[in-house]
Amino acid sequence: MILALALAVVLGTVAGALLYGRQQARAVNVTEWAIGGRRFGMLIFWFLNAGEVYTTFAVLGISGYAWAYGAPAYLALTSVSLSATLGYWLMPRIWAAGRARNLLTQADFFADHYQSRLLGVVVAMAGIAALVIYVQIQIVALGLIVRLTLGPQIAPLAAALIAAAVMLAFVFTAGLRSAAFAAGVKDVLMVVIVIGLCATVAAKVGATSLLDVYAQAEAAFPGIGSFPGRQPDAGLTNVWLMTSALNVALGNWILPHLFQLCFSADSAETIRRNAIWQPIYSLSYFFIIALGFAALLAGVAPPDGDTNAVLPSFVVAHYPAWVTGLFAGTACLLALVPGSVLLLTAGTIFGRNVVLPLRPAMDGRALLLVSRVAMIGFAGAAVWLALGGSKSLVEIGLSAYAAIGMLAPGVFFAFLWPRANAAGVLAGIVVGYAALLLPTADAFWSAHFPGWEHGLLAMAVNAATVVLVCALSPNASAATSRPR
Repeated sequence: MILALALAVVLGTVAGALLYGRQQARAVNVTEWAIGGRRFGMLIFWFLNAGEVYTTFAVLGISGYAWAYGAPAYLALTSVSLSATLGYWLMPRIWAAGRARNLLTQADFFADHYQSRLLGVVVAMAGIAALVIYVQIQIVALGLIVRLTLGPQIAPLAAALIAAAVMLAFVFTAGLRSAAFAAGVKDVLMVVIVIGLCATVAAKVGATSLLDVYAQAEAAFPGIGSFPGRQPDAGLTNVWLMTSALNVALGNWILPHLFQLCFSADSAETIRRNAIWQPIYSLSYFFIIALGFAALLAGVAPPDGDTNAVLPSFVVAHYPAWVTGLFAGTACLLALVPGSVLLLTAGTIFGRNVVLPLRPAMDGRALLLVSRVAMIGFAGAAVWLALGGSKSLVEIGLSAYAAIGMLAPGVFFAFLWPRANAAGVLAGIVVGYAALLLPTADAFWSAHFPGWEHGLLAMAVNAATVVLVCALSPNASAATSRPR
């Protein structure tokens, strides 16, 4: 029954998504495939944007983080609200620049605004790298669900390959519109699942209410509900929470797929309305964290101590097969929808900002084919990363935010400082990545800024470098196409 229900949810959604995508598409070109022809209204933009928030990172990752660490899982409550607040200001400006200059990708924005093809290529490669890391999250999670439904005898490689293949099928033909339809289905199902689990979870662990679940967790594991949480030696202090939440907020809309998603809206007003209501989603984390605490009270011991498997293991052990099947199918969609959008964005960037500058005579259909084929390679890279790593989904996600945060100063300065130029932004990116990735960087930051998120510190070094280089540059070299 578990497999049958999971397949029904996934295959039914995939079929509906492909049908919807084909019916709504008005042309076969990269613009239609990658950003839906710039015609997404409030409802479809809401579901698609929320779909990039309500992912396996949010549900499986945060519940597992609550189980393992306790209070540090509150990161989810703060980062979503901060991101939406910043998005209200930033996203309409990105949309306006894209509409005015016919931009499709984040790398388009950098190349156009700073009048530098080299900067566009560098941003493209950095964006693709961050996207592949983020796809890894979805591959890991989907692999877990595949093994849950098909049995532990399925090899991790087979599970990861199945996960990647389904993601590719999702957007290979119909593009972003397919993902938008599936995002709506996924969000509705996930809300139903979370409400259903939370309505019954207290009784499963001998508590009287969700608040009692929190109280019992605190009684059984003193300090779990306050910082530094269940594992003080992990260094997840309140300083870590504040700096990590700020790093996520500053980097969220810099993630290439969310940056590109801004171009799909039909108006700036659609984006602003979405940003106003988006923080509602952060309220769901109260329930997701409660599920992690309930799993801890129930004595759940996930396979190999894998924190990502905490919630699936709890559901399998304490709920009937039909609930497990519905949960498995919905969890698959949690990975499929964002994962497919990530691959679509990576393919679009590769085709438009890496291949097209080398082959400027390439027509639209050829470019679309290149973008689609590139997705296969990026999915393969994500599978390789997923098989070689054992981090929690939250840790992988924070790594992706730290990596993409190196592009944030270039975006913010484009809207805030007319003197920002390509040389300064490029220098900032190079110095920022050095501050983040050099072998001695972690030890240096830990010694001098204990508890701080290293990605935020590297971003600050990046921004300071941009300011220094641009301040020393002649005014004539500043960007001449500042978007409004």
